[in-house]
Amino acid sequence: MKLTTALKGAAGLLALTAGSAVAEGHMANEMTIVSWGGAYQASQVNAYHNPYLEMHPEVTIITDESSGDAVARLRAMDEAGNMTWDLVDAVASDAMRLCDEGLAQEIDHDAVLAAAPDGTPASEDFGDMIVSECFIPQIVYSTTFGYRTDMVPEGVDAPTGACDVFDLETYPGRRALERRPIGNLEWALLCDGVPYDEVYAALETDEGVERAFAMLDTIKDQTIWWSAGAETPQLLADGEVFMGSTYNGRLFAAIAEQDQPIGMAWGHQMFDLDGWIVPTGLSDEAQARVMDYLMFATDTQRLADQAAYISYGPARTSSAPMVGQHAELGIDMAPHMPTSPANMEGSFLFNYTWWADYRDELDARFQAWLAQ
Repeated sequence: MKLTTALKGAAGLLALTAGSAVAEGHMANEMTIVSWGGAYQASQVNAYHNPYLEMHPEVTIITDESSGDAVARLRAMDEAGNMTWDLVDAVASDAMRLCDEGLAQEIDHDAVLAAAPDGTPASEDFGDMIVSECFIPQIVYSTTFGYRTDMVPEGVDAPTGACDVFDLETYPGRRALERRPIGNLEWALLCDGVPYDEVYAALETDEGVERAFAMLDTIKDQTIWWSAGAETPQLLADGEVFMGSTYNGRLFAAIAEQDQPIGMAWGHQMFDLDGWIVPTGLSDEAQARVMDYLMFATDTQRLADQAAYISYGPARTSSAPMVGQHAELGIDMAPHMPTSPANMEGSFLFNYTWWADYRDELDARFQAWLAQ
């Protein structure tokens, strides 16, 4: 199978400015598919890429792990008039921003995507998961917390959720939090006593934002700030932090597949949606190949297959009953899903619509706070 890894770092940045040389090398049967790396991208390779390549041996898929920088990179490619990506995995709020800026294509979901096995149109099968005309949902996931089971102080109950991150007295040790405001500001206010239905209203005020930062100040000097989802599991595995946030599927991989001494603290897990966007500016040939891939990779069976490799819930209603056991471990995956009733205490839905409006402003304030 022709599956390669795209250049990262400086080489990847050079590709943005390589102009016609890159464009000319962008063949009709070559797709650059961008995602998040780690266990998540591996689940896509196993469930989507490899079966597609078996059916289409003439195709090459180049994988890229730059989804964390997708908005900035797509803006740069658009400005340079040199689109080198074919398909991009994006969180819902980023998809909405890219759609508003004309950097992602509007999709006729029923025309582009397969119907459910019983004939239900794709738009109905995905339902409310379609939060933007440019967004093709894949999974429901959550950002939650893992902790080192062998570092829990003697005589103390294990952590249960986000608010234990702020309790340095009961649970001493370093923390790991993402280098962005999303999640961190909500957890700070929730754990400072703000009811969930008042959190976003509070964050629209200077007072509310300052209250959130004041709560984060209490742990700032004990926190390692991460940018990639794989960092917290590695920090936990190395014993460099006691507790940290990351995507639930990354923690599942560390616990179930790698047998690390890590426990899950599900309380106040933050739900989010993730899916595909198709960049604007593709050639006709590239567009046709991407649409053929999407028809395959987002059907009912493929989304259920992905759940056999990582503990993220499929976005299609018709896929959920097909989720079974882990492809290699043979364990039932349902209890490890963020939507399992046992894991739902205090959970909340990340307000992607709100963040699409306020992300740039609060990103700037958060980075300024980090630099203080």
